[in-house]
Amino acid sequence: MSVASPRPDGGSNREIDRKILEIFRSRDEGVVSGEELSRSLGVSRTAVWKHIKALKDLGYRIEAVPSRGYSLVSTPDILTPAELSSGLHVTRIGTSLVCIGEAESTNVLAYRLAEEGAAEGTVVIADAQTRGKGRLGRQWESPPGVNLYCSIILRPPIMPLHAPQLTFLSAVAVAEAIERSAGLTPAIKWPNDVLVNGFKVAGMLNEMSAETERVEFLILGIGVNINMQRDQFPRDLRHPASSLAIEAGREVERLPFTRALLESLDSHYVRYLAGGYDPLRQAWLARSAVMGRRVRVSGQDGERIGTVEGIDEIGALLIKDTDGLTQRILAGDVTIEE
Repeated sequence: MSVASPRPDGGSNREIDRKILEIFRSRDEGVVSGEELSRSLGVSRTAVWKHIKALKDLGYRIEAVPSRGYSLVSTPDILTPAELSSGLHVTRIGTSLVCIGEAESTNVLAYRLAEEGAAEGTVVIADAQTRGKGRLGRQWESPPGVNLYCSIILRPPIMPLHAPQLTFLSAVAVAEAIERSAGLTPAIKWPNDVLVNGFKVAGMLNEMSAETERVEFLILGIGVNINMQRDQFPRDLRHPASSLAIEAGREVERLPFTRALLESLDSHYVRYLAGGYDPLRQAWLARSAVMGRRVRVSGQDGERIGTVEGIDEIGALLIKDTDGLTQRILAGDVTIEE
């Protein structure tokens, strides 16, 4: 089921929806009277009924229990502010959530919101994208109801030169969320691909607005193939792709995955602001699919072959070529040579 677009006066409605769900989940038996909901929320019984109906329209299974009230029977796997914020433990990233049914691109929407002054940590999520953006101008296939497409607005007090460091923030956080939510063992391929069993399951695209000496804002774009099936992938992919569901052999719930991702992003970002780049760099290297491997890097200036030695202070890939010289790669596609 796709995510519902915000209703008119959506902010207050979503807050009441969130409180209703919290009240349901605080009850062991899961049954709450309409009178209690009305009193707790400070709204009329008629307003309670309308909110219950709206939640049911979103896919929540809520049943009337004669003489007792309402019972929350099951929850759909949809990405809404009310669901995502329930049990979410963050201090920066995820404190503001914008969830819509369809966007041209979450990066495009997040960029516009950032220009309009949206707070740091705002997360934009779409259930589908009509023109999802990948690296080097490529399109990111974005069908509805199965994956995660999100963009995060950051305003880090760093020089533009250091902005690429935060690509590694996204990659490490996605890898950790996959470990927590899907029980898989991901690896990271420079600069921004997350692999499972050698197949690409996630990619990142950062975009920046900056002046000479400072970053005004940075958009972290993240796409994760969660429950996409084989027949949903385009046939002309440049690199073998898969999804968490295919690799795990089971469906992976999007809500727990997204909460885990936001918590990991938040934790690493707070640590980055306090302690700098090196802890993030070490976390990336620990999950790297290319460290010590012989690779071929294809870019605008041709191909280079060598053994990966690491990444430098701005995230460039360091490889030792066949002459024993260390080459510094700023951009390109990496292929692991068997």
